[in-house]
Amino acid sequence: MAKIVLGIGSSHGPQLGMQPEQWQIRADADRQNPALWYRGKTYRYDDLVEERADAHFEKELDPEKMRGRYNACQQAIVALGDTIKEVKPDVCVIIGDDQEEVFLTDNMPAISVYWGESVRGMPQLHNLRGPDPNPTGWGRFPEEPTDYPGVPDLGLHLIHEFVEGEFDVAHSKKLPAGRHKDFGIGHAFSYVYRRLMRDDVTPNVPIMLNTYYPPNQPSLGRCYNLGRRLKQAIETWDSDKTVALIASGGLSHFVIEEDLDAQIIKGLREKDEQQLTSLPVEWFNSGTSEIRSWITVAGALEETDMEIKFVDYVPCYRSPAGTGCAMGFAEWR
Repeated sequence: MAKIVLGIGSSHGPQLGMQPEQWQIRADADRQNPALWYRGKTYRYDDLVEERADAHFEKELDPEKMRGRYNACQQAIVALGDTIKEVKPDVCVIIGDDQEEVFLTDNMPAISVYWGESVRGMPQLHNLRGPDPNPTGWGRFPEEPTDYPGVPDLGLHLIHEFVEGEFDVAHSKKLPAGRHKDFGIGHAFSYVYRRLMRDDVTPNVPIMLNTYYPPNQPSLGRCYNLGRRLKQAIETWDSDKTVALIASGGLSHFVIEEDLDAQIIKGLREKDEQQLTSLPVEWFNSGTSEIRSWITVAGALEETDMEIKFVDYVPCYRSPAGTGCAMGFAEWR
């Protein structure tokens, strides 16, 4: 029987690979975004500034404060990478979202398990909002095409177990061409390979959740129960291998909501399913939708003796509207 020995949760936002002096690039994009999600509604930038004026987010934009937050994030990434290196799991299951990098509107599954022999990582010279100022994709993508090791027997076993548990999952042994026509995995996964595993990639099974795009985003409760089934599946895998679960993405962004993050963190610490799954689902859109990955891992580790430790929580503001990325870094051991 395989055994889960580690859980990791990490944000993967673009600001993690941009010097704070470059964060203005993303703030400028926020000003042009006609649909900034906040509390389940979309706002234009100027309307969001007015809506949140009492918070005085301009005080968060001091260059020294931004530099301190950037440095704290880098230290947290190193700490999580050190933990993975110390524990040395035999295999990993990575739960992350796909932002039309692999799946497009012609076929976008709510939940998909990849069980190929290898996972292709590709360089990215562009992002959703135009040319990338960093030719290696803000440190989230390899500098050249790279094949990372998969775990096809575990992937197939997960598919069988999910279907047995009445989860209608999609599956793929070969990634589709995707938005960039390069057949590569998305940034939620390549970030893990590059920043957390430092290019020394543990054989892994990617599970892709459609957190972003209606109408088939899985509910928060569905994600929690998927995690429960994931634990059961791993423990019935005919192997003596050790397994790490990694949640990639979150926390609140591209509008930072520290109060929402605090509720999620409390639920994670207390293993409180109700706390994690009862918040209005319409709050979990745009980047904040990626919290579903953390909820999935929480469901998997609910009935274990593993407890979560937050290495850091860093709200990286970038504009007077309170836009930015709230970065979370945690481990279950």
